[in-house]
Amino acid sequence: MKALIALEDGSVFRGRSFTGPVDTTGEVVFNTSMSGYQEILTDPSYCGQIVTMTYPLIGSYGVNTRDVESDRIQVRALLVKEYQEVPSNWRSEKTLADYLREAGVPGIQGVDTRALTRRIRVAGAMRAALSTSDLDPESLVEKARKSPPMEGLDLVREVTSKGPWLWKDGTALPVEGPLDAFQWPEGGGQWRVVAVDYGIKMNILRSLEARGCTILVVPADVSGETIDRLEPHGLFLSNGPGDPAAVTYAVDTIRQQVGKRPTFGICLGHQLVGLALGGTTFKLKFGHRGGNQPVQDLTTGKVEITSQNHGFAVDMDSLNDPDIELTHVNLNDGTLEGLRHRKIPLFSVQYHPEASPGPHDAGYLFDRFVALMEVQYRE
Repeated sequence: MKALIALEDGSVFRGRSFTGPVDTTGEVVFNTSMSGYQEILTDPSYCGQIVTMTYPLIGSYGVNTRDVESDRIQVRALLVKEYQEVPSNWRSEKTLADYLREAGVPGIQGVDTRALTRRIRVAGAMRAALSTSDLDPESLVEKARKSPPMEGLDLVREVTSKGPWLWKDGTALPVEGPLDAFQWPEGGGQWRVVAVDYGIKMNILRSLEARGCTILVVPADVSGETIDRLEPHGLFLSNGPGDPAAVTYAVDTIRQQVGKRPTFGICLGHQLVGLALGGTTFKLKFGHRGGNQPVQDLTTGKVEITSQNHGFAVDMDSLNDPDIELTHVNLNDGTLEGLRHRKIPLFSVQYHPEASPGPHDAGYLFDRFVALMEVQYRE
């Protein structure tokens, strides 16, 4: 089935749908990871986006029920050069095409992904329209231009949990009743952590649980007063999609929580921390998405190869408080990748220490979060 991809700048790319009819719009971006397409598809940070994989052969190891980062596919569409319809892997439970088709998410193959990626790198991430029915380039370009831009878009409300839930033994357990009446379970991990869900990835929860944390996941619009009543040892601020400046309710809550308990933010959580501390954010030209981003730890001089997925960044020049230390920087473009507060137990990073997919160089950051709780509550 022929498919047409039109970008808002007038560029047009052709392909073939391997999942059926499609007619959708979204911001088109690219990911440079060689594997991990199922984790990428289910990462809530990709909500509202059409993802292009730069690795040319996708689908070769199929999909399974374990390699997921949320309860559903989050991307608007998947673009690949060549789709492998016969997977070969002992863990495979179904084909990528079946997985996409069951979720109603289009997959397009035969796309010149090198040319598309180069266009995004030159012109920046932009709105796109994708269709198997409207094959008129001018019409499709106009649809792309009429779709909402990512700037100013609060997509957190589309991916956050509808209610609170506990993460226990790798499983999400719904919490019955209001949070005001919540009681932390007996016999769980040593550290009680409230994780604010802006689009949280499951491997973050696995990483925290492996370090002795009992995790209560709460919706993005949770109030600071509710967090105080829950009396957690630590506060975790998750990754998520969209423009951080649009998530004003989250910034207000973080600002109210600053200094009360050890706090750790990742990706969107990091950007929201920057805003809560008086900084500003801006949209990157084409973002950082993949498993090979070099980041330098300015406190040690060491370089980590990191997994990343974001289109916005905190403006390091906007953080003028001398008590805020800039701790990590991206070696490709010099943008801010991490910060910490010198006087209170608060730190955040722009990249993904839980990887999934990607390298594990930064896993020590979860240990750092636990160490902050140990210092505060064992003294």
